[in-house]
Amino acid sequence: MRLFGLIGFPLSHSFSKKFFTEKFEKEGLDDFKYELFPIASINELVDVLRKHPELLGLNVTIPYKEQVLSYLHEKDDVVKKIKACNCIVIEDGKLKGYNTDVIGFERALKEKLGPDHTKALILGAGGAAKAVEFVLTKLKIPFTYVSRRPSVNNYSYEQVTPSILVSYPLIVNTTPLGMYPSVNEAPQLPYEALTARHYLFDLVYNPEKSLFLQKGEQQGATIKNGYQMLVIQAEESWRIWNS
Repeated sequence: MRLFGLIGFPLSHSFSKKFFTEKFEKEGLDDFKYELFPIASINELVDVLRKHPELLGLNVTIPYKEQVLSYLHEKDDVVKKIKACNCIVIEDGKLKGYNTDVIGFERALKEKLGPDHTKALILGAGGAAKAVEFVLTKLKIPFTYVSRRPSVNNYSYEQVTPSILVSYPLIVNTTPLGMYPSVNEAPQLPYEALTARHYLFDLVYNPEKSLFLQKGEQQGATIKNGYQMLVIQAEESWRIWNS
């Protein structure tokens, strides 16, 4: 049995198991299996590896994309740069980390990216936000973080005024706010200041249209959820595991 899986907590929202199980069935890969490993602490990764010596690869999701770095024996150049990992190859007991969120986000974002989207707000500052930062830097789109606490380098949500929102036509939500089952939550923003010039990208994919995206759509903004990004990053993980 060739085993792959996902670590994170919680995993009730997981896209990966369904995606890979259907992929294996469709491609007739009867000896392949994808399992969920919900771990309450990153320290439990050691137990997962010990109990499943047949594991060949792992995906990593919230909240361990940064915490997992200390468990890696090797990192690719992107992981070294952004300090976040969401894909691991396991070979001879050694773990090598990659980041497929980067390619997933870039390809998905560019599908609806327009000439107006020249400045961005990144909502949240976790591991997924690191991939977003990397892509925006590559695309030469200046950005500012928004998180719960203000600092020299970022706004707090309370500090984001309508005039600030108007000056940032691209807004990327990297937080789990609004993800199923907490579908009535959304980042605290003055949504009434949004216009048709705005592009709201939400890394959340379940529900298909989060409250964040609904509020943007009501103001005429372009919206996109994280489903395509997830598909692209999953296929890239598969490519890495098989290369």
